[in-house]
Amino acid sequence: MKPTINGIAASLLSALLFAGAAGAESAWVSDEFEITLRSGPSTSNAIELMLKSGTELEVLERDADTGYSRVRTGGGTEGWVLTRYLMNEPAAREQLAKLTSQLTNEASRGSSLNSQLGAIRSEYDTATKRIETLEREKSDLEEELGEIKRTSANVLAINNQNKQLREQLAAEEIRVATLEQENRELTSQTTRYWFMSGALVLVVGMVLGLWLPRIRWQRRSRYDRF
Repeated sequence: MKPTINGIAASLLSALLFAGAAGAESAWVSDEFEITLRSGPSTSNAIELMLKSGTELEVLERDADTGYSRVRTGGGTEGWVLTRYLMNEPAAREQLAKLTSQLTNEASRGSSLNSQLGAIRSEYDTATKRIETLEREKSDLEEELGEIKRTSANVLAINNQNKQLREQLAAEEIRVATLEQENRELTSQTTRYWFMSGALVLVVGMVLGLWLPRIRWQRRSRYDRF
């Protein structure tokens, strides 16, 4: 028995959607937004690449504890992505593109496969609705991401301001320490001046104490001669 037209169409669609399933496990990036490919299974690891929606990846292993999967891109870059952002089938946009191509080719050849075209159109409409839903979700996520970026910018600004204030405080502390040291030196110098002044007064007093009696004695001696 020859294969029916519907059977051929079903086989073609299955081949398009699940090609390569016999080899390494494949997964596709969620068609909601871009995701990060990191060097390790945590947000503290460096970002290697930004993967666009619909990117096909080869899944090398899954880590249920961290929620990450180790994957390899078509270019050979390996890294870790969040498992929840992976899908088991191509993104809706890719499926829609393939279905649109099939529909165009069939229409151009004037194919009479009405049942197949009806199925493709139905899947096309479903994919279109899915894309509209995802576009709305993407818009919401972009707004949320924008708010997160604004909040992060405010936090960074506050941190920078705190850093500047700490630097100013450190400079003022150094300035105060310098002034205190100068004050101690001035106090010590003033004390030495007072000490030297007192010593000088004492010496002058002693000299006067020795010299004044001699003057008086000399005057008396002169008066006695007369």
